[in-house]
Amino acid sequence: MAAPLPPGAEGAIARAMAALQESFITAAGPGGQNVNKVATACQLRVSIYALRLSPEVFARLKELAGSKLTIGGEIVLTARSYRTQEQNRADARARLAEMIVTAHQLPEKRAKSRLNRVGKTQRLEGKKRRGAVKAGRGRVSMD
Repeated sequence: MAAPLPPGAEGAIARAMAALQESFITAAGPGGQNVNKVATACQLRVSIYALRLSPEVFARLKELAGSKLTIGGEIVLTARSYRTQEQNRADARARLAEMIVTAHQLPEKRAKSRLNRVGKTQRLEGKKRRGAVKAGRGRVSMD
């Protein structure tokens, strides 16, 4: 049973699947004649603006996309792991959906660390000891 999707993710995935453009290219690397003759790698493009995301989700998606995001605002995913177009298409679409779902998930708030007085004094004493050791490593003078 799959985990429930965050609110808004399902609609964004549906908009992405409707707005995407797919093209098939020849894959690079080893593979003999098949890789040179057959265009099995799937290149998927979708405009980040066509998804109509909230500003927070939009910012998280931009950060997640990283170098896959073009200057024109398109996410470009290339899938070339499999030998068939269908498998590579499914892989690219699954990666896009996963990226959108991850962008919709709120990041966990960082819990502020709480240090008691004894722990603070121990930490400062340790820093002083290390500083003294490092200060003693200077050049030796013959005075």
